[in-house]
Amino acid sequence: MSDSLLTALALLLVLEGLLPFLVPGVWRDAFRKLTELSDGQLRFMGLTSMLAGLLVLALARAG
Repeated sequence: MSDSLLTALALLLVLEGLLPFLVPGVWRDAFRKLTELSDGQLRFMGLTSMLAGLLVLALARAG
């Protein structure tokens, strides 16, 4: 279990680092726009992201 968790964390960090590494200007502009969103909009984006992740996880485990 801990190996899977560490692998998932490592992949998260790799994916999170891709945009700032490849296109820092685009990432900076996107981040700036995110800071201008309301709390409700950010919560909705977070919820949508979590649900999409759970769906992908469920599909990966089923297949």
